Parts: sequence; structure tokens; C-alpha cells
Amino acid sequence: MSKKKIAVLTGAGVSAESGLGTFRDNDGLWAKYDPMEVASIDGYYRNRELVLGFYNMRRKELALAKPNSAHRDIAALEEGNIVTVITQNVDNLHERAGSTRVVHLHGELTKVRPETGVYDDTFSEKEVIDVRYEEVNLGDKAPNGSQLRPHIVFFGEAVPMIDRAIDVISECDVLLIVGTSLQVYPAAGLYRYARADTPVYVIDPKDIPIRGGNIHHIRATATEGMKEFIHIIDTL
Repeated sequence: MSKKKIAVLTGAGVSAESGLGTFRDNDGLWAKYDPMEVASIDGYYRNRELVLGFYNMRRKELALAKPNSAHRDIAALEEGNIVTVITQNVDNLHERAGSTRVVHLHGELTKVRPETGVYDDTFSEKEVIDVRYEEVNLGDKAPNGSQLRPHIVFFGEAVPMIDRAIDVISECDVLLIVGTSLQVYPAAGLYRYARADTPVYVIDPKDIPIRGGNIHHIRATATEGMKEFIHIIDTL
């Protein structure tokens, strides 16, 4: 039996069951913080100290979090399949659960880079520094002498990994969408790049904003929905 190419698009709902806050729920992060102040490029340049502190706090939360069964079940899909995870999450829980191919659309929380770096398709990964869960503060400098900034795609910046994500989805045999509201673009439109004959499974306990003959809604949380999907994938 040939290996299936499975693309998995994940969002904050996957990590919510590990205790990490979502953004758009009523009690989410954006109810507590103005995203334009802590997650936009303009906000960063207005108040670097505030933004650095926000991500230091999130790094501490991540250090205490552990992958949940949804992360582990997604990683387990690699047994007999070619699986690429495309995540909107900036945490490292997919990697810690065992996923080996992870595309981070919005950057990585445990990494920083020089603020003078140009983050595009030619961005040098050599400039990215893995700080794990350590604090990064105003005055902490990169080897080139510039302030270190979060390795995060802020609002107002391009999403450099979007083309890679499009390639993965356009070539996949099965698309699985887990824990994302499908409201944040360009990630929300990625499912449209799947071939017409590619089955799309969406795990979400709430109504989903997409419809179609090849779109299948598993109305469940990420952890419960993945248990169901593990059985479904064996029948495809």
C-alpha cells in the first residue's frame, strides 16, 4: 500500500487542551491584550519592552505546557504516511509530541532573530537563535549588534512560509484541519488549494465556515476528534 500524503493544518484549539490560551475566544488573549500593541510590527516599534515582555510571559507558559493526545495522535499519523503539519501556532508542542515535518506559518516562540533581519524567502536561518524558554529583554543584542526580536510574524508583516504551505496542500492526498477557526488569512484560505478530489476533514466542536461535497466535519474537540480521525484514515 502506498503512503498517503497527509497535510495537517492546526490552530490554537489544538494547544488549548494543553493549557495554552487561544486568541479569539471570549476569554482569549485578545480579550486581555490589544493585538495591535503586542502582536503588530507597528506596536513592536512603538514599545519594544512591552512586546518583549508579552512573549517572555508566553514562553514561560509554554515551558510548563505539555503536548496533549491530539498532538501525539497527529504525530502518530507518520506511521505509514507522509505527514506535514502546517501550524498557525508558535509553540513547539507538535515537535515535542514527535512530529518531524512542521511548517510554522506565524513563527516560533522559542526563537529570536535580529530586528534588522529581512524576513522573506531569502531570510537566513543562520540569524535565528533558539533561546528555548529564556527571557529576551531590551538591550539583548544579536551578533550583528541589533536588538533581538521575537521570531514571530507580526500583524503587518508578510507570511514567508505561505508558499511552502500551499505546495504541501496542493500535493496532499488528505487534508486535516484541527483547532482553527478559519478566520485568519492567509491561513484560512489554504484549504482552497487542495485538489478537488482531496477529502478535507475539519475537527471543530463549533460550526465551520466552509462547506462542500468533499468537506467532512468532525464535531469534536481536538483530542476527541483526533481519536475519530485515526480510525477514519485507515479506511481511506
